[in-house]
Amino acid sequence: MAIIKPFMAARRFASTIGAGTGTGAAFAIAATAFTNDAGAAATAFPASFSFYNLYINGVVQMGDTSTISTTTITIPSGDTLDGATPVVIEVVVN
Repeated sequence: MAIIKPFMAARRFASTIGAGTGTGAAFAIAATAFTNDAGAAATAFPASFSFYNLYINGVVQMGDTSTISTTTITIPSGDTLDGATPVVIEVVVN
């Protein structure tokens, strides 16, 4: 039987599409381009998490829309969006 961790919390990060680099499948936004819940510059995304939600312009995206690492979130074809479009990542950690 698997051990279930009793603690869960969310970490949220906000930025805009304009902070991203690359084109097409290589479009990514660095973790350092985001601010955290406290309004401070983020240094990295959590290394261990249960799941994350990506919101683009306030709309939650499907699970296959992006991939995340501790340093970046990759959003294929995100470069086709307006640079002022808000991006929010909610990472649920345990």
